[in-house]
Amino acid sequence: MTHSEIRKKFLKFFVERGHKIVPSSSLVPENDPTTLFTGSGMQPMMPYLLGEKHPLGTRLADSQKSFRAEDIEEVGDNRHTTFFEMLGNWSFGDPDASDKVGAGYWKKEQLSWIYEFLTKEVGLDPSRLYVSVFSGGSGISRDDDSIQIWQDIFQSAGISYKYSQLETLEKAGNKGVEKDARIFGYGIDKNWWSRAGKPENMPVGEPGGPDSEIFFDFQTPHDIKFGKKCHPNCDCGRFLEIGNSVFMEYKKKSDGDFEPLPQRNVDFGGGLERIIAASNDNSDIFNIDALYPIIIKIRGLVPKVDSRSERIIADHMRAATFLIADGVTPSNKVQGYFLRRVIRRALTYVRKSGVENNIAAELGKTVSKIYEKEYPELQNPQIADVLNAEESKFRKTLNNGLKILESKTEITGKEAFDLFQTYGFPFELTQELVRVMEPEEFKKYALEHSESSTTASAGIFKGGLADHSEKVIRLHTATHLINAALRKILGDQVWQKGSNITGERTRFDFTHPEKLTDEQKKEVEDMANKWVKRNLEVKKDIMPLEEARKLGAIGVFGEKYPDTVNIYSILDPKTGEVISREFCGGPHVSYTGKIGKIKITKEEAVSAGVRRIRAIVE
Repeated sequence: MTHSEIRKKFLKFFVERGHKIVPSSSLVPENDPTTLFTGSGMQPMMPYLLGEKHPLGTRLADSQKSFRAEDIEEVGDNRHTTFFEMLGNWSFGDPDASDKVGAGYWKKEQLSWIYEFLTKEVGLDPSRLYVSVFSGGSGISRDDDSIQIWQDIFQSAGISYKYSQLETLEKAGNKGVEKDARIFGYGIDKNWWSRAGKPENMPVGEPGGPDSEIFFDFQTPHDIKFGKKCHPNCDCGRFLEIGNSVFMEYKKKSDGDFEPLPQRNVDFGGGLERIIAASNDNSDIFNIDALYPIIIKIRGLVPKVDSRSERIIADHMRAATFLIADGVTPSNKVQGYFLRRVIRRALTYVRKSGVENNIAAELGKTVSKIYEKEYPELQNPQIADVLNAEESKFRKTLNNGLKILESKTEITGKEAFDLFQTYGFPFELTQELVRVMEPEEFKKYALEHSESSTTASAGIFKGGLADHSEKVIRLHTATHLINAALRKILGDQVWQKGSNITGERTRFDFTHPEKLTDEQKKEVEDMANKWVKRNLEVKKDIMPLEEARKLGAIGVFGEKYPDTVNIYSILDPKTGEVISREFCGGPHVSYTGKIGKIKITKEEAVSAGVRRIRAIVE
């Protein structure tokens, strides 16, 4: 089956079960300070899993594009990719309902539905599906409900349904898959979910819960280098995880114990590429229709490429194309650092195959063609321009790096990292040219750089609101006024490109081709403060997307919005004059008079055609 067919089938399946479809969020998260990229379908949904009301209701489904930078080194085998799509469905419980679920649903519906989708809609053989459940740990009981539900499902299908308690990977490797075993219990490390990981790492008030994974059996021989015996979480390649249902039902208490969560939530995430591979009964993900055309293109442009290299090139160029479409540009900082890394890592393998001419833009066009119906933003011609420019810079980098290395026979891991950080010279290429003493040292410095970038994203570079404190809320509404003033003074070509609001200041990125004059900055500040003094009403409405557009609501440039949206309007209730009307999740002050005096502290360039304003309220 194709990526388009399975994506459509999944969304249609859950629409028929009362779900509303939400569009994929950007790969650059707006409201998550913990990460640089959207790495799962759950990330954009966290506010609603924590109790905030979603304008579309309690049942949602989507296909979320995702990027995981931590998987870069794993790419090259038949199953790992940095970019992927995650099919997702959610149920947000009702804390006022007697069962804490209300209009949502719980384990029986979720597990039955996802089994039905995989076997009836995708056509997977039920006898080749195996599942894992939470076996208990950290004072939390085994998930007996999920065990019983899975036993009923498999028994009704006329196949084995024995439960096997494995607990740890070590025990699993010694025990393996016993005769008739189909449901496997693993502990905290494999079948517990929270944002902080293990229960002992969870802060007070953090939600978490058990999960249940589904694996497809490709029936390939076990490789003993991965353990004595095979089991669903073995890495030998026989089993492939294709989906995971998380049941968020606990909250961490101050004494370290857990109590029931006020609302019980369901979150399912299924790897689209992995489900396609299972439907084709081919364990090589790079043979699916979303990746194989890139492989074919690579073979035409890079004749002497091996299978590992072509997989790295295909994955990295697909990831790069999507990242650029979502506004990331190559640089040595934050998201741009990882974009530059995947592009240059791919091009290193191109160079190793003897190709000297630029090919990145051609590969980007192949990616755009594959997804032209689902992701029209990939048709932006600037993507090819960015790829071509970065490839040309890379060739200059190679020359600079070669000059430094030509007189050396060996360097330290630290020197290799400095070469990479300063010139963008790939580590793989350095290893080809000289002996790198203690290569683990390079990885240590690269990890520290990655962690510092993530820390930066939690502060300066994080999108959205730092918290919902009174100061942040005032600055949030002030940001809407600044946006409105910019559009009044500079023109309607101004569009928001992102924002970050902390208790100290607001940072607002917008489209504009040139630096603002001192007079323009003063005009913007004066106009925003005039609206503050008028004590205008700030009103929230929930309405259909098309109705909101007709009313003139605006949002982040290039952002996709669901069919039903939250709208915040700043208006004069006496005259009906609307100052601002934006797609926004809130929260805001009720009247602009609560904001205080707005002061612009800085205006600067972010990238070509994008400016940034920083402002405070006094």
